[in-house]
Amino acid sequence: MKATVTWKDLLGNRREVIVTVITLVVLVATLTSYASFLKGIELRPGLAFRDPLHTLIGPVDLTWPIFLILYGALIGAIGLLVRQPIVLFRAIRAYTILVALRMLCMWMLPLDPPSTMIALSDPIVQLFTTEGASTLTRDLFFSGHTATLVLIGAVVPNKTFRRVYYGLAVVIAVMVLAQHVHYTIDVLVAPMAAFFAAYLVGGYSIRY
Repeated sequence: MKATVTWKDLLGNRREVIVTVITLVVLVATLTSYASFLKGIELRPGLAFRDPLHTLIGPVDLTWPIFLILYGALIGAIGLLVRQPIVLFRAIRAYTILVALRMLCMWMLPLDPPSTMIALSDPIVQLFTTEGASTLTRDLFFSGHTATLVLIGAVVPNKTFRRVYYGLAVVIAVMVLAQHVHYTIDVLVAPMAAFFAAYLVGGYSIRY
């Protein structure tokens, strides 16, 4: 089925309806597992090291700019894709894979936060992972903020918006490094994970 089909077309196709339901069920199951996983990660000690970039910039508290850019971009992406349900659900499948990849990477490489970190408090994430009681500090490898924006850029069909999201990903990457929320390796691996997730679902990959 082509990406330009309407919701009416999708809902009239039994196979696509089944795929859509499975997509949503897997997303919910993955995010539920992710929330529990993040709670466990906070209790597990990991590796800490001195990041050369942290000696050059920051730490600077950019919590609110990061929050506004990320969620503004997410709302914008939903607005862009809501009229293209095939692309929308392709993006959801890619995001589900991205979350699973992030869990795998964090499990394989547990990291302690940089000693100079200014904690990034995300009330929406905290609502589902810590019930607002504390801020996550060990969800490091790889940067979810950076990867999410790269992923949107990788799947959105419009070339102009693709460039906008790649640009926003760069801005966010610089910000999380300046706030010492992530190590440089967290940010460098994020785009690779996002492109891989997009590739697996037949997204637009790295086209610029």
